[in-house]
Amino acid sequence: MTFPHVLLLSQLTKMNLNNLTTFAAEPSSTKNVLANDVEIIGTLRFENELIFDGKLDGEIVSEGVLTLGKNAQVKGEVKTKAVTVHGTVNGNISVTERCELKASSQLNGDLKAVRIVIEEGATFIGKSEVTPAKPSSPSPLRSAAPAPAAAPAAAPAAAPSADSSRGKSSSGSH
Repeated sequence: MTFPHVLLLSQLTKMNLNNLTTFAAEPSSTKNVLANDVEIIGTLRFENELIFDGKLDGEIVSEGVLTLGKNAQVKGEVKTKAVTVHGTVNGNISVTERCELKASSQLNGDLKAVRIVIEEGATFIGKSEVTPAKPSSPSPLRSAAPAPAAAPAAAPAAAPSADSSRGKSSSGSH
């Protein structure tokens, strides 16, 4: 699939992506770059890799890797394979692999990922959900273990006399 927006190397050197570590000096056929003068209303879709440093009101949807520059301002949902955020997102982020919030980033929304990295200085207001990778057999065990621990905690409140006698007998036998 070809995307209509193509930047020349001279345009790339004029862009200020504020020391993005994933920034490549030369354009490639798999990496797309949208500079800080780009404004989009609607849905942004891409296939492989995108560096976005502009403004978007809508959603970003891809099975690729997204980097949001320091000037990026996204109002809406981000649904990708992986994302590195240097800028601002007002909306939820849902990725199938890794989400990285850099020190300069601001996220006002919920975050769902397999791996989450939040640098010191990043602003994150919302809920996070770390979902385990494909092996589903370990995850039910992990999620089931905290639930029984929470259930007995509720039971002593309902019947303190039964737990008090159990506590005394078990501490007496030790």
